[in-house]
Amino acid sequence: MSKLKLQDSLLVSSYIKGDERALEILINRHKQKIYSFIMSKVLDREIAEDIFQDTFIKVIRTLKRGVYNEEGKFLPWVMRIAHNLVIDHFRKSNRMQMFNNKTDDFDIFSIISDDVLNVEKQMIKSQIENDVRSLIAKLPDDQKEVLKMRVYKDMSFKEISESTGVSINTALGRMRYALINLRKLIDKHEIVLVN
Repeated sequence: MSKLKLQDSLLVSSYIKGDERALEILINRHKQKIYSFIMSKVLDREIAEDIFQDTFIKVIRTLKRGVYNEEGKFLPWVMRIAHNLVIDHFRKSNRMQMFNNKTDDFDIFSIISDDVLNVEKQMIKSQIENDVRSLIAKLPDDQKEVLKMRVYKDMSFKEISESTGVSINTALGRMRYALINLRKLIDKHEIVLVN
């Protein structure tokens, strides 16, 4: 895994120094993951392809300007760009829809209303929930059970221990390992869980 990240950073450096082939390798390496992410949000092939292209146009411009931050990993950085472009797409779609529904009168407040932000927040929340569910599904059953009881059912550790027939310390331990394993899965799959 660290070898892959090292290769990404070396390819980025090579591209910045003028090696166009380095960017092609990076795109080919990550295109499936990035395109799948975009497609899962917009559910339209043409729109997904446009956003995918716009994502790499932004990547190229940022790299050519020399403002790429080496601290971050390449793939999460590109995924963040794609994520922001998806949000921009929904904002634009929402604005166009509001404008088209109007008659001859144009009301600026229909475009800048809070509904636009709610669409963005709703989309981000939905994405995070789906990502978290897929990660929880990969946990061992005993850890998954405790985590669901604690987080989704808001049960105390005493209630969890009584329900599962284990000590409170065992329930706490399972929760602790569930959180550790979730963090490992987030790193392994390079999943972005924040806005």
